[in-house]
Amino acid sequence: QVQLVESGGGLVQAGGSLRLACAASTSGRTFGSYSVGWFRQAPGKEREFVAVISYNKNYTHYEASVKGRFTISRDNAKNSVYLQMDSLKPEDTAVYYCATTQLVLPVARESYDYWGQGTQVTVSS
Repeated sequence: QVQLVESGGGLVQAGGSLRLACAASTSGRTFGSYSVGWFRQAPGKEREFVAVISYNKNYTHYEASVKGRFTISRDNAKNSVYLQMDSLKPEDTAVYYCATTQLVLPVARESYDYWGQGTQVTVSS
């Protein structure tokens, strides 16, 4: 079992930055054995992949529209994953979710097992 709690969302102007955090508590497997992804869901749209980091931090993968602007990282000692979001655009407005997977770098929602409740990010123009 994994419980995930996102934080760090808020309202920011276009061009600004936010840092999201995903804090995990686990029973059984250690947090460091899971890859962790970030997804987002805008109103009226499906939940979409944003970024993922492998369990050992060696590999990352980003959705094309955020590559070069967002950076995913993790601190396994703190059971946490972060999403640094720079040069934010109004189209980045969404609820952001973190999720865990036992696969390495999947992009499909169905590959993820546990999800947090989400944190709202709003970017004004």
